Amino acid sequence: MDSLWFELAVSTIKALVVLLMVLQLAGMLGWVERKGSALIQDRIGANRASIFGFAGAGLINTMMADPLKFLTKEDLIPEGVDHLLHTLAPAVHLFPALVTFAVIPFGDVLVIGDHTINLQVAPLNVGILFILAMVSLGVYGVVLGGWASNNRWSLLGGIRGSAQMISYELAMGLALVAMIMTYGTLDLQAMVRGQGGHFLGFIPAWGIWYQPLAFIIFLCAGIAESKRVPFDLPESESELVSGFFTEYSGTKHLMFFMTDFVEVILVAGLVTTLFFGGWQVPFLARDGFHFPGGAELLLPNVVVAVLQIVSFSVKVLFFCWLQIMIRWTLPRFRYDQLMRLGWIGLLPLGFLNAIVTAVVILAWGQH
Repeated sequence: MDSLWFELAVSTIKALVVLLMVLQLAGMLGWVERKGSALIQDRIGANRASIFGFAGAGLINTMMADPLKFLTKEDLIPEGVDHLLHTLAPAVHLFPALVTFAVIPFGDVLVIGDHTINLQVAPLNVGILFILAMVSLGVYGVVLGGWASNNRWSLLGGIRGSAQMISYELAMGLALVAMIMTYGTLDLQAMVRGQGGHFLGFIPAWGIWYQPLAFIIFLCAGIAESKRVPFDLPESESELVSGFFTEYSGTKHLMFFMTDFVEVILVAGLVTTLFFGGWQVPFLARDGFHFPGGAELLLPNVVVAVLQIVSFSVKVLFFCWLQIMIRWTLPRFRYDQLMRLGWIGLLPLGFLNAIVTAVVILAWGQH
């Protein structure tokens, strides 16, 4: 019974820590996007709100003034709409993105006494299937928001969002199929552990070397799934005002706004896990560093776990930064270009990559 309570407490703590870290990073990404876009466009950026003259390079604007404004703003619901669906849509949009982090490993194991803690909220041996299921559910928030708003622009945004999801999730799925064939598992933790070797004695054997085309396909499809420039057609302000969340204000608008950044973190976490070794640190094993030539540096398990978490976090932050730079560098695609890239560009490449991967694995197995 004591062991059961310990496992329950550990799982609860892991879930809360991951949830709070994701939400805090999503808020910080709002500031990074504001100041990053200002640097790219040679502007000053957010700097008006301050506390006793201290603006914190826009941090007061983004981390205090804006949330306060959203949380205290009046919640307006248009006439003639379904109040339940209108209220439910933001939660349906945000919840799947947050739940998906449960299967992303942020470290190997942490040993405390007789207990071995897997540094993953929910260790599922079918983690990739869980990710595909949750990502697919996210589009229901877009569709519900557009349909329940009694607004033609919102409805068009919802239709665009559903079409975009179908177009790019197929390519994303094929990229994941190639990774499944490469590592022979659906378990993300097992995939990360499979990237712990080295080429030529010093090059980390990360997934990017095995599946470079799958990485490109997955990154493009992931950015499209998050509905950000250059794939922001469901909410393009120059065409649809704000798209599927035009008729939302206050906390509901904040939930839609936050989901964009949560999905940015999700894409970064998945890219890190699948293609860049996840929590792996070159030459770092469970008991410390083992360098070529036989040199060793043994470390306590807690220190190893901290190094793995830091490694995972740094990689995720880099890919969050990369997505924000892409968002403020590339122009928006036209809708026909968006569909053409998904169906004529990424989808055939995904099929080709999966077929070549299968042929190589089959030929390798016969030898």
